[in-house]
Amino acid sequence: MPSSRRRATLATVAASAGVSVATVSKVLNGRSDVAPDTRRRVQSLLVKQGYAARPAQRAPAMVELQVSGDLCAYSTEIIKGTLEAGAEARVPVVITNVKGEPPSGDAWARGLAAGGWQAMILLTDEPNRRQLASLTRAGLPVVVVNPVNPPPPPVTSIGATNFAGGMSATQHLLALGHRRIACLGGPADAASSQARMHGYRAAMETAGVPVLPGYVRTAGFCYPDGLREGAGLLDVEPRPTAVFAASDEIALALMQLARERGLRVPDDLSVVGFDDTEIATLTSPPLTTVRQPLREMGIVALRTALRLAAGETIESRHIELATELVVRSSSLAS
Repeated sequence: MPSSRRRATLATVAASAGVSVATVSKVLNGRSDVAPDTRRRVQSLLVKQGYAARPAQRAPAMVELQVSGDLCAYSTEIIKGTLEAGAEARVPVVITNVKGEPPSGDAWARGLAAGGWQAMILLTDEPNRRQLASLTRAGLPVVVVNPVNPPPPPVTSIGATNFAGGMSATQHLLALGHRRIACLGGPADAASSQARMHGYRAAMETAGVPVLPGYVRTAGFCYPDGLREGAGLLDVEPRPTAVFAASDEIALALMQLARERGLRVPDDLSVVGFDDTEIATLTSPPLTTVRQPLREMGIVALRTALRLAAGETIESRHIELATELVVRSSSLAS
């Protein structure tokens, strides 16, 4: 076939222009990282050689779930819910695990939008402001699950009724006759942890029961945090007869410390956790805990992200799901 009638390809145009195929592709896609003279030369050859681009295929809608830090029982439940909702909506969910500084920048965010990403779900204690700004400028909706503090608008967040959960856990221990009730909280700067501790204090104050010195400590939400701070709590005199722990993992750490001291749970020490992750049913004894609807959070986050991507108006920028006390065998009447 004569060369004048041969169909032009990216390769033939690139060869004529003396550039790479990638450069020709950048020109076709309107990328800014091409020198003006090179752009004009490539555009001229595209027209001259009669290059006909194939019809663009729409990339499948995707949602990214970005999980910060180490995976644990808490984050696994939220991931399960997100995947469940994605399967129901027939939307692929891409899961990434970020440790350290998360990706950001306008070029990064535009690349996600161009690649078919419809929204971003962030499972993190503290969203990165630069990342949020980049995603917003790229037009990608963002939903944050259980952040330490509510993110700025227009970002939507999903949480739980932490204050009510802390109050119900403490009221349960009070109803069992306990008066020396301590609280092992999460991070001091976490709004969710503060709300749980405020619920504890409100229940104690309402019942007219004093919080004894040394009975309130802050830790993290993970097992090692419970081991570190729980030891001091059990050394306080008089020793607590019951403890409300701000997560299942630190509750388990506290139970382990109690066993090492020869204390029986719940005979000598009643323990109530928070989250109701799978591990709560695997402990000995099974853990009484406040059920935080973690899987439902993942489901609501995915559905909310898709609604935002479709241009729908969300009734509230912060959605709270109800908590519920689940009584098992780690709490006993005093």
